[in-house]
Amino acid sequence: MDALKSLVESRRFDMSITVLIIANAITLGLETVPSVMERFGGAILAFDRAVLAVFVVELLLRMIVYRGAFFRDPWRIFDLAIVTISLLPATGSLAVLRALRVLRVLRLVSVVPSLRKVVGGLITALPGMGSIMLLLTLVFYVFSVMATKLYAATFPQWFGSIPASAYSLFQVMTLESWSMGIVRPVMEVHPHAWAFFIPFILCTTFTVLNLFIGIVVSAMQAEHEAAADSEAEANARKAHDERGEILSELRALRAEVAALRAGR
Repeated sequence: MDALKSLVESRRFDMSITVLIIANAITLGLETVPSVMERFGGAILAFDRAVLAVFVVELLLRMIVYRGAFFRDPWRIFDLAIVTISLLPATGSLAVLRALRVLRVLRLVSVVPSLRKVVGGLITALPGMGSIMLLLTLVFYVFSVMATKLYAATFPQWFGSIPASAYSLFQVMTLESWSMGIVRPVMEVHPHAWAFFIPFILCTTFTVLNLFIGIVVSAMQAEHEAAADSEAEANARKAHDERGEILSELRALRAEVAALRAGR
């Protein structure tokens, strides 16, 4: 069991799985190229099945090594869910699951430590992001109601209802053709419409969305500091153990010297 644990926790084993994930990502992309599938379709599908078999064996080995602890690690559960989706029969009404095989590429997140830190930071930022989403929803609702009341009569295709206004304002917020596509045509009929749209852009694009970035960056920094503290604690513990071993060896050496002197 110790040898099996050393195998699944070795860097070479993780690197091998990482290489297989990357290679499988490339072959899954090649499956969308008809000319490639005509010439190498059989080999590509065989390789895909072989990689899936390796992933299944890998998870079985980890289950044997960690047993109940396997299901206490969210990253192992994530890997299990991804591989289980790939094992489902993609026929009949479940044919759509064939497209979900590309989710195997996401296993890179659980294999690469730096990616795990990024995802951990994003998860940490979710509560703060939820508050900002609520604020953004309130801002959108207020401006959608105002836009519907102001411009529904002249531009019903953009502002004829609250959902239509919200979608148009979302386009304005993303700055996708907001000036020539929406605002300038509105200003041709309502010359002072800029007094409505510019405050909206300032409130959403340049303020609320930047709050998202600030919270994510703060969470990433906290995750990095936590990882650094954990590593420093592990190094301190290791140094303490090494000092203890050195002291034990010195005591043993002193005892041997004392015994030799007593023998003389």
